[in-house]
This record gives sequence, C-alpha cells and structure tokens, in this order.
Amino acid sequence: MREPRLGDDIDDYCVRCKRIMNHSVVSVVNAEPAKVRCRICHSDHDFRHEQAPPPKVDSRKQALFNEVLKKANPQATEVAVAAEDPLVEPPRAGAAAAAVAEKPKAVAPRAAAEPKPKAKTAAKVKAKTKARK
Repeated sequence: MREPRLGDDIDDYCVRCKRIMNHSVVSVVNAEPAKVRCRICHSDHDFRHEQAPPPKVDSRKQALFNEVLKKANPQATEVAVAAEDPLVEPPRAGAAAAAVAEKPKAVAPRAAAEPKPKAKTAAKVKAKTKARK
C-alpha cells in the first residue's frame, strides 16, 4: 500500500461524531497521517488509527456507588470496597479485625421514620373546586 498524501480519504474515529467516519488527511509525519479532518462535521483532530477512547462512565459510576456505600455503613464498606477495587489499598489486619468485631448498627427503615404526604387524586381536586364555587 502506498504512503498517505495530503487530501487522501482515510477512515478514522471522529471525536465529535463518535463514530468511524471518512476523513481527509490534513498533515503527515514520518509517512503516517498525524492530523485528519472529518468529512461529515469538518472537525480536525489527531489520527486515532480507528480506535475509540476508553469509556469514562464506568469509573464514574463505580466511584459514586462506593460513595453511597460509605455513607450507608462506613465501617463495613471499607473492607468491601478494598476487596472490589484493585486501586484501593487494602486495610491493615488490625483495622479489618476491629471492623469485623463490631456489630453493625440497625438502621430504621426510611418509610417508618418519615410519613409520606398523601397524593391528591383528580376526583378530590374536582370536588374541592366545585365546593369553592
């Protein structure tokens, strides 16, 4: 296959379109395309060799999930989070033993603590408006 030249058509992952689209070669360095321009949205970006960037959503969701677990039961989740996440440093033996020795506190159900306000039905609203007139 011949070397790519300026203006040649090439397939690449478009950052703006988020798809593999037709691109035009804008610059060439060492016989490889360095920058390309999408022929659909006309955005310029580095040549990505048709590879999409890794998704960031999963790490954000995991971080939010760990936050919720910490708020629910901070002592129990330290051990569970460390076991699931390889990036988190595992707790020391003394801290883990102390966390297991303590019994978790019972949490009252939220529904029992806060009564829900009753929702007005359409029939009740109509009856009240007729009574006012």
